[in-house]
Amino acid sequence: MQYHTMRQKQKGISLSGLLVWAVILILVVISGLKIAPAYIEFASIQKNLSAIVKDINAQSADLNQVRILFSKRAQIDNIKSINVQDIKINKESGRIFLSASYTVRIPLVSNLSLTIDFDAVSE
Repeated sequence: MQYHTMRQKQKGISLSGLLVWAVILILVVISGLKIAPAYIEFASIQKNLSAIVKDINAQSADLNQVRILFSKRAQIDNIKSINVQDIKINKESGRIFLSASYTVRIPLVSNLSLTIDFDAVSE
C-alpha cells in the first residue's frame, strides 16, 4: 500500500520527452549559430557607417574619401556582404548620411535556406 502512494507522488520527465526536448534545443542552437554571424556583420557595418559619418562631418570630405574610408574599415573588419558601390551617400542640411541595403541568404538544411534583408543606416 505504501508503494502505491509513493508512486503517485513521483513526477518528472520521461526518456522520450527528454529526447524530444533535446532535439528541439539542438535545432534551435544550430540555427542560432548559423544566423548569428549575419547579425554580427550587420552590427559591424552599421558601426563603421556611423564612425565614418562622425569623421567626415568633422573634416568635410568628398565622396571618394568616404568610399576609401569604408573600404579600409571593411577590410579590417572582414566585411564581405557589401562593397563600396553598395553604399548610398545622402546629404541633408549639411550632414552626410550613409546607408546600405543588402540581403543575406543562409543555407539551413538541404535546399532550405533563410533570407534576411538588412538596412544599415548611419546615425
